[in-house]
Amino acid sequence: MGILRKVCATLTAAAFVGVGALSATTSAEAAPQVVGAAQKTATAPAPVGQPPRAAAAKKATPASSTKATMAKYRLDSRCMTKGRVLCINKKTRKLVYLVNGKAVQVMDVRFGAMKTPTRNGSFKIQRKSKNHVSTLYHSKMPYAMFFSGGQAVHYSSDFRARGYNGASHGCVNVRDKNKIAWVFARVRVGDKVLVYSK
Repeated sequence: MGILRKVCATLTAAAFVGVGALSATTSAEAAPQVVGAAQKTATAPAPVGQPPRAAAAKKATPASSTKATMAKYRLDSRCMTKGRVLCINKKTRKLVYLVNGKAVQVMDVRFGAMKTPTRNGSFKIQRKSKNHVSTLYHSKMPYAMFFSGGQAVHYSSDFRARGYNGASHGCVNVRDKNKIAWVFARVRVGDKVLVYSK
């Protein structure tokens, strides 16, 4: 009878340990996962009753990730600064929105025609106008972020419809309305804008 009690007690303890391990695993899987440079290590599964083992994690240094980002999007080194930057490359026809040197959003853009070119240079957002209409050309310029006189980054329904068959009057046209709306909500007056050909 004493042996039977010991066996039952051992089985009960093992069952509780198993349920505890299962609950811990289920809770960990339900928790949101953090992805990116901040996640330095991962845990490898370990046998029940033993602490989890740290798995070897691939570490990326800030310098190597910066170089990779610059190469991938052909970014000018002036884009890699603290704060928010609209980095606009005429050669790749891409706008890369960076925050503290990290690419957060990328979108297709087009530029001014030969007679009305988009100016190259380093600028700042001077003003924003969500539902802007051009007083000069009477065209809609939603999500306009002005950076050089009347030149602005904004959504273009013409770009959406005709692609690179058209051109702007000097503005930086964006064809994805959702992306430009997302960036517009985050950019502030005074943020850096860099337009270049590389």
